[in-house]
Amino acid sequence: MKRSHIFFAVIAVLLLAAVPLVESNYILRIATTMLMYSALAMAWNFIGGFTGYPSFGTAAFFGLGAYAGAIGQLQGMPPVMAWLFAALLAALFALLMGMALLRLRGHAFAIASLVVAEVLREVANGWTDMTGGGMGLNLPFSSMAPEQSASYYYYCMLVLACITFAVMCYVATNRLGFGLRCIKQNEDAANMVGVNTTLYKTAAFTLSGMFAAAVGAVYASWTAYIEPTDAFDIMISIKAIVMVLLGGAGTIMGPIIGAVAFLALDELVWRNFLKLHTGILGLLIVLLVLYLPSGLSSLSLRSLFRRRSAA
Repeated sequence: MKRSHIFFAVIAVLLLAAVPLVESNYILRIATTMLMYSALAMAWNFIGGFTGYPSFGTAAFFGLGAYAGAIGQLQGMPPVMAWLFAALLAALFALLMGMALLRLRGHAFAIASLVVAEVLREVANGWTDMTGGGMGLNLPFSSMAPEQSASYYYYCMLVLACITFAVMCYVATNRLGFGLRCIKQNEDAANMVGVNTTLYKTAAFTLSGMFAAAVGAVYASWTAYIEPTDAFDIMISIKAIVMVLLGGAGTIMGPIIGAVAFLALDELVWRNFLKLHTGILGLLIVLLVLYLPSGLSSLSLRSLFRRRSAA
């Protein structure tokens, strides 16, 4: 990263850290959701943005992390330790699944990753002794006051988003990121010139699963209740993909820009067009993806000036 990028990143973190001082429950909830979406989008960017593999497994790892973190807390683990346990468990699961699924490509890989979430949801529905089945799990409520609890989970999401961003920047600027971009451009050619494509793809899939699971674990503690339908909702995977495409797949700032834009569009459309919310939101996203194939992060004053001059 350039020094200017680091400077703006530090300023952004300081501004975000001051959000709870506004003392607005609505703003704090929206900001927490925005950080959660940003972390999910950055998690998908490892495998979908850098590597170019159309993974629909975000919901599977999110749900796995939510249940692993919840069960860990119910077994007596402190919340932070339960979140770490969930992230490591999901990383191991992603490593094993990646070794099998990443042999597939294109639509075959997308369908296979989609099936994983459905399988885990059925496991959560059937394993009633541990997961509560369709009734879900209730987590212990925090002893903090509601305002303190809201601020606490906001800062937890902020720290998680910052860690995910730091790891994503590190990957993007080192050999792993270079190898992943080579795979995205032409996997066969990358393999021929000495890139260990299997190792690199598996590393990206593992990082994606680990951070998505960490988000799910924090989310479970934040809401204090999870159920299979909510935890393994396929819309979680779709939202992560849409946010990255909106911001710019394979870029550093793209997932964050896409998450903010998606949440802003969602809130704007939901407030003004409640009955047509899903249809209008989908239409706006399709138009943005069609007319901005490189994402919102590709927009700049210089590019806008060039387009105007060309016109």
